[in-house]
Amino acid sequence: MLRAIELSALALKEAGTEPFGAVVVMDGRIVGEGINRSAARHDPTSHGEVEAIRDACQRLHRMDLAGAELYSSCEPCALCVAAMHIVGIRRLYFGASLGESDQMLAPLPAARRRPIDNTALRHAAGQALPGDGMAAQQHGAANALAIIAAWATAHAVAD
Repeated sequence: MLRAIELSALALKEAGTEPFGAVVVMDGRIVGEGINRSAARHDPTSHGEVEAIRDACQRLHRMDLAGAELYSSCEPCALCVAAMHIVGIRRLYFGASLGESDQMLAPLPAARRRPIDNTALRHAAGQALPGDGMAAQQHGAANALAIIAAWATAHAVAD
């Protein structure tokens, strides 16, 4: 946890970062680290937890982190929780809660930090498309499915 909080403190000095740090731990050692770099990278998915997961996957040359633990300076949003589920994180430890973090960030102007309703985001993330406020239509299914099927056939034999 101390390393996740140390990473979050980098935001006090490093432009384009926000104070959200995380580490992925496997077998008692840190295998991935991340800090929120959304503004610096113009990437709304560059949250500390996602960056730590990306780092761990790259370092370990795999996408399965089953059994790993994630330490975050703040309770993760729905985007980060989804990424944790995808890779198999088994345990989460966090510092500040989302509510506490929201209180600390409330005085910032919206232009500096886009306010996110994390409760609504978690609700929307669990919905089938189209979700609240999002229109969705399916187009080109036959062509898309043909490519997926061809890829699956080519990879049916264990790599």
